[in-house]
Amino acid sequence: MFSKDTLFVLSLFPYLGFLWFLTRSGITPLLALIGFYGTLVFVAVTIPAAIYAQVAYSESLANIDWLHGGAELFLTLSNILIVLGFGQAIANKISDKDSQAS
Repeated sequence: MFSKDTLFVLSLFPYLGFLWFLTRSGITPLLALIGFYGTLVFVAVTIPAAIYAQVAYSESLANIDWLHGGAELFLTLSNILIVLGFGQAIANKISDKDSQAS
């Protein structure tokens, strides 16, 4: 029916919609929002890395460790920003409740 590549491209549209709603909500912590947008950077880095792996090594990206690790670094950084952003928001919420209680 659909190839893996077609599904990958089509999956970007729901994610872009998710980002649009998340941005418009105005309640997402900025650092987390940057992390979610960073996931697009991961995708943008992974595509040329996969093409290079195929052309230069005749292998998939997953089989070329240095390229795969470099691409995954961007996903790791995005995830760290998301966790830090929501962690900071939770800490702020707790400190707000503590200051209101006293």
